Amino acid sequence: MSKTMAINAGSSSLKFQLIEMPQETVVAKGLVERIGLDNSIFAIEYGDDQKFELVEEIATHDRAVELLFEHLTELGIVKDYHEITGAGHRVVAGGELFKESALINDEVIQQVADLGEFAPLHNPAEAAVMRAFKERLPEITMAAVFDTSFHTTMPAVNYLYSLPYEYYEKFKARKYGAHGTSHHYVARRAAEMMGKDVKDLKIITCHLGNGASITAVDGGISVDTSMG
Repeated sequence: MSKTMAINAGSSSLKFQLIEMPQETVVAKGLVERIGLDNSIFAIEYGDDQKFELVEEIATHDRAVELLFEHLTELGIVKDYHEITGAGHRVVAGGELFKESALINDEVIQQVADLGEFAPLHNPAEAAVMRAFKERLPEITMAAVFDTSFHTTMPAVNYLYSLPYEYYEKFKARKYGAHGTSHHYVARRAAEMMGKDVKDLKIITCHLGNGASITAVDGGISVDTSMG
């Protein structure tokens, strides 16, 4: 059966889930943290509550991906990592360029890296992980899902700051929003729980985690959000 990898790369971390399709069954999940430090941690859960943890120096995100592929086979989670036929990568900043998810190719990877000026702690790491996956599994389909895409429907009156307009023209200084995939899901889930069509509702959605933001959702689209 085919498997898909869900990837969330941070500045010094890599979260992952391996999902068997089409049942959407999680067969493994884990985390690499403290990337770039001597005491990095690679941890994975799989099978029947089985766990594996490794503490060693993991200098780069490329090395983190290498360890992931090594242990998927060594632990018997997959016979061959070519069982993985797709991957989805969460990307923090899509700027004004990505209004929806995008299939990943070399051009998209470079664009994600270039958008690092808007998310310097995240986008470079996300681009590095995309490259690492593409090098090892060049034949698979990969998609980038952007936190900012949901908010590209905001009107200018809401996304522009009270600053000289030339700052936006020269530097693209504006509100881009965050946690878009979460707000998109929550709005639709709330409508479902209320038994209503999301297009008929005006909803305030809240994302509460290490970062927090709220969004005004009108008819299923983002019209304003609290995070720049």
